[in-house]
Amino acid sequence: MSPDTFRTLIAGVTRRIAARPLDQDLAGWLNAEYPASGAAWAELADACCTGVKEGWLCEREAGGIRYGRIFKALPETHGFSVDVVSMTDIAGPHHVHPNGEIDLIIPLTEGATFDGHPAGWCVYGPGTAHRPTVAHGSALVLYLLPEGAIQFTKQEAAA
Repeated sequence: MSPDTFRTLIAGVTRRIAARPLDQDLAGWLNAEYPASGAAWAELADACCTGVKEGWLCEREAGGIRYGRIFKALPETHGFSVDVVSMTDIAGPHHVHPNGEIDLIIPLTEGATFDGHPAGWCVYGPGTAHRPTVAHGSALVLYLLPEGAIQFTKQEAAA
């Protein structure tokens, strides 16, 4: 596995979703087309795990979260940027998805969830926001962001 091979693998997915609205119908379609029990999902998960192990994914670390943007929004990825994060029982920084966000959830610990979702896909529509949270262990999450758009927000200190 190399970054170029990884980009080609991701482009196989982004080609199929580039013209679709980011909504719950897309989440259902992704979970049907690339189910967590299927070979295509396993290939994507293995590629992410390999990239982390080889050091070309999640090459940065801050606040207990390993992360990295492997590709800016490119024509080859049909206008999606590609980020991968590695999280263990932690909530990440709050952010807004101006154009939406598509997440591939890869539990590394059996039962680990991302924002309450098990292995598979979740989709956030344009204008949504969250504090990404991995619970019940460790997980990798691959983020596809249309046009690479993300806006980190300042949160008020907890009272």
